[in-house]
Amino acid sequence: MGQHVSRTDFEWTEDQEPHAPRRNSCNLSSNQTAVLKYHLEHHRYQGDDKLDSDIPTSLEAKLFSTTGGKLLWLILHSLFYALRPVFIRPRSRTKLELFNTVLQLSFNFALFYFLDVKSLVYMLGGSLLAMGVHPVAGHFISELYMFKKGFETYSYYGPLNWITFNVGYHNEYHDFPAVPGSRLPQVRAIAPEYYDALPHHHSWVKVQFDFLMDPDVGPYARVKSSSVD
Repeated sequence: MGQHVSRTDFEWTEDQEPHAPRRNSCNLSSNQTAVLKYHLEHHRYQGDDKLDSDIPTSLEAKLFSTTGGKLLWLILHSLFYALRPVFIRPRSRTKLELFNTVLQLSFNFALFYFLDVKSLVYMLGGSLLAMGVHPVAGHFISELYMFKKGFETYSYYGPLNWITFNVGYHNEYHDFPAVPGSRLPQVRAIAPEYYDALPHHHSWVKVQFDFLMDPDVGPYARVKSSSVD
């Protein structure tokens, strides 16, 4: 299965809101009310041991701790990303969410009935690829996995920002989630002293390669703090 990761635990910190000092120093406001509920909690409680469901579970980190294991984890990333919050922090479903579930299942059944199982395999395969080993999916790894000790979040300043609505400007986005993607480069331009010196990425493909091959990086390479709950 390849080289085993060197880490046996997450990176723990006492800082429970890592972006607040930079946001306050920049003297700009923040409004998170439009962010979806699980993602909102990720913003409010980034790294929280219980409240941030974006962090892989200890079981994931232990199971996918070799080069081959990390590759399999990347391939299945969309499933972990979608299902992890439901299992570790279940929330009551709203009527609209229940309606959406019924609508999605009905659509999938219609695809199977009229176009046979190949259509479902195609869509599932496309979803796994789009959020797995696809170059653009490298942003899931580049944003929050610790490639340099002590740094919790990272931005990407490469050309793929042109086709991804500047999703690579992750530090800027976490500092000011109310700023639209089209304006995130301006945040960096306004306050370069806060962003230019931070570790950042220029290639999502290299991020994925390093994630797989570097024993210091893997599902354990996330910064966590004791829960405030």
